[in-house]
Amino acid sequence: MQFTSPPNPQAYYEQVWNLVRQIPKGKVASYGQIALMLPIPPGVDFETYKAFGPRWVGGAMAACPDDVPWQRVINSQGKISDRPGAERQRQLLEAEGVVFVKDKVDMKKYGWRGPGDEARQESLF
Repeated sequence: MQFTSPPNPQAYYEQVWNLVRQIPKGKVASYGQIALMLPIPPGVDFETYKAFGPRWVGGAMAACPDDVPWQRVINSQGKISDRPGAERQRQLLEAEGVVFVKDKVDMKKYGWRGPGDEARQESLF
């Protein structure tokens, strides 16, 4: 069975947007990370979701409302996917303090680990 979009795209997109709104300035997350932070849609098994979830997140980001910080979602290699708007995305991230080495972001340094990430960071010190 081919899943070109989630069973209920609008509900899934809303979940993606609500999660991406929580990524703080100066942090990034990958499409796959975002997908794995969300509940798997009903009727979709884990392996299928693992394969298609990142693409669905990409679809949500392509259709996101203006209040979603879309620039903070990049690919799993720490790169901005090559498409229209890629240069603007890099400018927005650099303005937030994200540093690129050539065309990559250090995901260990700038990667967001999900809601509560800031609290975990602070408890380390």
